[in-house]
Amino acid sequence: MIPQPGFGTYKLGDHAYDAISSAIELGYRHLDTAQYYFNEDIVGRAVNDSAVPRGQLFVTTKVWHDRLNQRDFLPSVEESLEKLQLDYVDLLLVHWPEPTGQVPMAEYLDELAKAKQQGLAKHIGVSNFTIKLLDEAVDILGPGEILTNQIEVHPFLQNSRVRAHCAQLGIQVTGFMPLARGRVFEDDTLRRIAQRHGVSPADIAVAWENQLGVITIPASTKVANQQANLAALNITLSDADMADIAALDRGQRLADSDFAPAWD
Repeated sequence: MIPQPGFGTYKLGDHAYDAISSAIELGYRHLDTAQYYFNEDIVGRAVNDSAVPRGQLFVTTKVWHDRLNQRDFLPSVEESLEKLQLDYVDLLLVHWPEPTGQVPMAEYLDELAKAKQQGLAKHIGVSNFTIKLLDEAVDILGPGEILTNQIEVHPFLQNSRVRAHCAQLGIQVTGFMPLARGRVFEDDTLRRIAQRHGVSPADIAVAWENQLGVITIPASTKVANQQANLAALNITLSDADMADIAALDRGQRLADSDFAPAWD
């Protein structure tokens, strides 16, 4: 249901419009943005300037944690849609669980459900949710409502327990930061596997996520890299390759903050 791969838009800088436009032209149909990325207007402009019909594009945005209260939630979604120049997003996520405890999860997930009911989003989901938080969210929304949990997944933080729990709940995993901020290029194991396949370590990381069944959302401003990320979906890793990559997991979390939940 969620097109694979997605195109991540975080920190594309001054090249964002050209990068998003080229990604769409190359065949990416899933664009991932967020209120916090401050580029929804650029994503919207690229989508509207594209020759690809709106119905063929899957656009995701996320509500930032300071707008989860009942008063601000839906107005923030409407503001996002205005910036995106869209009538709806295909997927609306809670970017982070509310960190202060002042807004109950039931309050903001109720607003998330309202966004779907009102046609502002076709699908809803969460991001950076732990096992405990996922169980609570499913109790609130009911089974089958959460399309995805977007979490950090790369060879050095494989989030296996959360991924397995998502599978039990019927929730698709979307993995952000698949290249571990470039660290995949420095790893000898990934370089060795890449050499065997005649590709780059980045291609191996994307292929690995794809083979795990994780929706991957790499970002790049370079057309050649965008093309390579698409081509990586055609790479088949051997059981030995997968085992070697599994051994790289060292819990190296790169997206952490003082408002993050207690990680699994």
